Amino acid sequence: MAIPTPASAPAGPLDLVIFGGVGDLSVRKLLPALYMAHLHHNLPEATRIHALGRQTWDRRAFNAFIHDKVRGFIDPAALDETAWQGFVARLGYVCLDATQATDFAGLASALQPGSDRVYYLATAPTLFTGICAHLHGAGLIDERSRVVLEKPLGHDLASARAINDEVGRYFSEAQTFRIDHYLGKETVQNLMVLRFGNTIFEPLWRSPYIKSVQITVAESVGVGSRAGFYDGTGALRDMVQNHLLQLLCIVAMEPPVSLDPDAVRDEKLKVLRSLRPMTVADVARDTVRGQYAAGASNGDKAVGYHQEANVPPESNTETFVALRAHINNWRWANVPIFLRTGKRLAERRSEIVIEFADLPYTIFPDAPRQPVNRLMIRLQPEEHVQLQMMAKEPGSGMRLRPVSLNLDLESAFSARRAEAYERLLMDVIKGRLTHFMRRDELEAAWTWVEPILDGWSNLNEKPRPYTAGSWGPAASSALMAREGSAWVEEA
Repeated sequence: MAIPTPASAPAGPLDLVIFGGVGDLSVRKLLPALYMAHLHHNLPEATRIHALGRQTWDRRAFNAFIHDKVRGFIDPAALDETAWQGFVARLGYVCLDATQATDFAGLASALQPGSDRVYYLATAPTLFTGICAHLHGAGLIDERSRVVLEKPLGHDLASARAINDEVGRYFSEAQTFRIDHYLGKETVQNLMVLRFGNTIFEPLWRSPYIKSVQITVAESVGVGSRAGFYDGTGALRDMVQNHLLQLLCIVAMEPPVSLDPDAVRDEKLKVLRSLRPMTVADVARDTVRGQYAAGASNGDKAVGYHQEANVPPESNTETFVALRAHINNWRWANVPIFLRTGKRLAERRSEIVIEFADLPYTIFPDAPRQPVNRLMIRLQPEEHVQLQMMAKEPGSGMRLRPVSLNLDLESAFSARRAEAYERLLMDVIKGRLTHFMRRDELEAAWTWVEPILDGWSNLNEKPRPYTAGSWGPAASSALMAREGSAWVEEA
């Protein structure tokens, strides 16, 4: 089958079709992001948004659902009634069962003639291949069409390849947008500028000047209503394989020759392919699995994972992962990279911490033993960059203490800062691929993750329990201590 190459941006009408259009992701993220784009006049004028679902709703029922569910996820300060009514007028609802080819005729009749089409697959990955085949069968794919695939794409390397193969029958790589919303965060995109746009960091961004790197994506919530999806998936597949490895790539990549999407993604691919593969012995030594038990979160009682709705009582699915990785190249030789993610942790926090090497010798006998220099890049909930340095305390003597140089991105720039999904949706519409995963990147990530899954299976060990509201199993602190480091909240 000849697969077309898409145009760079829609010149005429645009149909944005959301499979799973009344599901959790659409209600919480996609539709609020599209409202903000509408509010700020960033959508092409002739844009229609089609939410697809199985409910047999008429227009009144759909409007009531949108009003009741979506508005609550929009900043009240951004709610303008005139803009809201204009946004709702862009919306349409199509009752469609994604597994039934005959239902796609109803979708075809709802689309604008000759429109550019973006198909956002906010569904289970098991439906991706069938949806693409049915779109093709209904004649709804052409050279201007694009498809957006939500993570996780597959549950292992073989399933990811199978999905890519099938989707690739109908959409070229240039038409395929594998989304990771972390790559849409302003601070993540600023990380490339921080690294490659400032001469003060690049000479030191390597071994032996960096002692360690830690990347944390922590959630204070439990699995909640996602238990049906989450159990059997776990933290490694859900978060490490995509979010954390993508952040690692941006931290560790070499300077690309340009901002061309393939140049950037070529460098990220090199990082993924340079990750040292883990043996079973490595998995036993360098990974920590955990599962939250009852405790407290944000001052309220929190049940354990086994007490969550729809979680099997003997489930061994991990809700926490900490691991140590190594990159086999000269820039990162002997620099341990620590990745950590989990649910029901002490706070919601995503950050990257660059710990620079210790001084070879200090002339200040009273200097603190904690690391002298850290670069801390906070991604959420707030977005800022801090450089920790040592300074002299006022008064006589030479007592030192750490102080921070702060870059608060929100206060530094007066322009509105779009949320990650809004920014990425605009990139899809404009055909910008830089912040989306290429197929070979995805498969390289699975190639590294799969031996960890196999190692856990061979070791046949249950996840370590940790109290909800803590920072995970104590073994994760020991993992850092072996390298003479500590998680930033423990330092």
